[in-house]
Amino acid sequence: MNRTINYEALISPVTREQVREFRTGARNGGELWAARMGPQLAIKGVATIVTVVVLALFALVFLRFIGNSFSTNGANPVGMAATGFVILFLVVAGIVVFAALRGSFGTSRWEKWMRLSRFAAANGLSFSPEDKNPQYPGAIFDRGDSRVTLDHLTSTTGRFFDMGNYRYQTGSGDSRATHNWGFMAFNLDRKLPHMVLDATSNNGLFGGSNLGVSFTKDQVLSLEGDFGKHFTLYCPRQYERDALYVFTPDLMALLIDEASPFDVEIVDDWMFVYSATPFVPTDPAVYQRLFRIIDTVGAKTLTQTDRYADERIGDSTVNLVAPQGQRLKRGGSVIATIAIVAFVAYWAWSFFGSIIGFGR
Repeated sequence: MNRTINYEALISPVTREQVREFRTGARNGGELWAARMGPQLAIKGVATIVTVVVLALFALVFLRFIGNSFSTNGANPVGMAATGFVILFLVVAGIVVFAALRGSFGTSRWEKWMRLSRFAAANGLSFSPEDKNPQYPGAIFDRGDSRVTLDHLTSTTGRFFDMGNYRYQTGSGDSRATHNWGFMAFNLDRKLPHMVLDATSNNGLFGGSNLGVSFTKDQVLSLEGDFGKHFTLYCPRQYERDALYVFTPDLMALLIDEASPFDVEIVDDWMFVYSATPFVPTDPAVYQRLFRIIDTVGAKTLTQTDRYADERIGDSTVNLVAPQGQRLKRGGSVIATIAIVAFVAYWAWSFFGSIIGFGR
């Protein structure tokens, strides 16, 4: 695939006036995302301001209470400390309000969106700052809630791809957590067995995958050369020959050269590239890297799989993978296993200790 990308919109200087003109033009010109995001940002900004104002009022009431409770003819250390605390709080609150106003009504986000919108227009792409519930079959897209793709670019002609950031949330209450990823989705022609290339460079504690899911170890397939130093390949049992058909030495070399910092997943007729660190939306280097992956790894994967057929189906004209090859079998989390073992060990120590008098 040969392509020329125009990066001028991402790097050329812009003024506040240009950003304001873009914001007005986007809202008045029928841009659906601009009409949608404007009210959302306004609501978020107003909600932040109201919250800070309410907290400030409570702080002032608290200050008055402290002053009345500890009033003396001389110095009042407690009252002075409370006053200093409230003043500090109000300063921080003012900064928060300013940031909310700037983010919601100012130029920071709109400048980013202007750059991305113009970058998309210059390269025949489509830009959207936020879309809810992306319907992708990849491993990171089926967990948690409040799922949104952010600041992402999609192709409008030819081979479909989607690149940007993705966010979802898990848990509730104090354990509520937000997860952010960079991703690239690339559409293939043929449906393939579920295969995951877990990059070794971004694994977490105890070598656990940063993907947040684990697969049973009997699905690990070792490939030749140094490939295992960069990726752990998972493929369904009995699909080892199919994986070798896809991951030829030249494709493995491209993956090492171009995609070794990322996890790669092939599922159905999609190839996904995942970054545990969200992409910087206006950094030309991000898109240079992603387009290079599309033009090398993606292109080679297409040519390598354009005639793939699952022999278990029995008909090479059918673009389908048998049920046993459609999804990898998941295993238990390494961290969860360690936690369970530690809990059982602690329980056993406490139980038997109470019987035979450990620690007395």
